[in-house]
Amino acid sequence: MRYPVNEIFETLQGEGRFTGMPAIFVRLQGCPVGCSWCDTKHTWEQNSEDERPLGDILVKTAATSCWAWATPEAMLATFAERGFNAKLVVITGGEPCMFDLVPLCEALHSAGYSTQIETSGTFEINVPQETVITLSPKVAMKGGYAILDSALERADDIKHPVARERDIEELDALLARCSSDKPVYLQPVSQGKRATELCITTCIKRNWRLSVQLHKYLGIE
Repeated sequence: MRYPVNEIFETLQGEGRFTGMPAIFVRLQGCPVGCSWCDTKHTWEQNSEDERPLGDILVKTAATSCWAWATPEAMLATFAERGFNAKLVVITGGEPCMFDLVPLCEALHSAGYSTQIETSGTFEINVPQETVITLSPKVAMKGGYAILDSALERADDIKHPVARERDIEELDALLARCSSDKPVYLQPVSQGKRATELCITTCIKRNWRLSVQLHKYLGIE
């Protein structure tokens, strides 16, 4: 099995339940969801003219639409070659659940890593049970994809982007479709002042949690 990789890097996880934890990010190429505020739009299209050797991807110094095919074995070799120390691997995108992630996650687990997937909830989630699923639901986006009930049920936590009150109402409607309570993180879109204030007020009122994209405040990847 091989996967289209936009970048691989080590940093601190800046969002959700693992905020502040060292992590290796594997960013996959491809996403049809079409979020207007997306900060990784360069990962949307998997164009053949942007395909490169994996070595070229690993030395990128700027966000580009270039990508490379990589097997789980090649990714593990990359971790070792680059001297990565983190034991948490975050598989993100793009939309990683466009792909069957079972072979990748199983290879990572066998090598001693834990895994977290960040997904929009618009594709079926194919991962081992021990993989942590963070669902960041993207409602009524340009691509026209719906949030799947199966994704809501599989999610271990929900990290919801918030810009306005209507986003809270949309989240309530999604949560009503879940059979059990899940940890909820509210994340202000683009760190906007009004969005942040709304998230803080709602988190206190609902006993939810705040996710502030720590990496952006620190100026790291």
